[in-house]
Amino acid sequence: MADRLLFSKTGRAKYISHLDLMRTFQRAFTRAGIEIKHTQGFHKHPFVSIALPLSLGYSSQCEILEFGLVGGATAEEVPARLTAAMPEGIIIHQCYPAERKLKELAYVNYIINFEYSEGRPQASEPAMRELLSRESLVMQKKSNKSKKGYTEVDLIPLIKGFNLECQSDTLTLDAVLCAQNPGLNPELIRAAFCQAYPEYAPDFVTFHRREVLDIDGKPFR
Repeated sequence: MADRLLFSKTGRAKYISHLDLMRTFQRAFTRAGIEIKHTQGFHKHPFVSIALPLSLGYSSQCEILEFGLVGGATAEEVPARLTAAMPEGIIIHQCYPAERKLKELAYVNYIINFEYSEGRPQASEPAMRELLSRESLVMQKKSNKSKKGYTEVDLIPLIKGFNLECQSDTLTLDAVLCAQNPGLNPELIRAAFCQAYPEYAPDFVTFHRREVLDIDGKPFR
């Protein structure tokens, strides 16, 4: 059975790409003196895998990395020792044995902030509510498997719930989205809103992954 890390990636660390983050973890394990499993074969390399890789620029407080602890530290010692070897913005919160399969990770909770430098339009909140309450909301997304280079996806069945909060310069969408098979990238919600209501397009949007959930809506670990 594999081991897992629960870690957060915030601040400037959110601009570390997925591949660079994998390399960062591999180097950090070595610097921390923590022995982990390696793949078999002629060209062996450390076995590390990140569930549901984030898009560049997204922050998160609930990332999961799967690996195999061999020695050099106990599970209780790993978080502090590994965090000390990581760049600023990456904090390891927990190391534990994996007891559930990653395919059981069903939903992701995102906090999406739509920011307006000159004040939030009052009609932006009812506009967003109308958009996400439609019976269908079809958008195009890139696909390497399609001859057209894109596929169409209906966002509504992939949104399991949402709440809206408003401030003078920000519209905050707290949404629970399907995580995989298929999953919904929250960027499509931003694109759909700007397409449907270009007059309320924000000046800047931030994405933060707050929690990963199982089929029952409970935290996945």
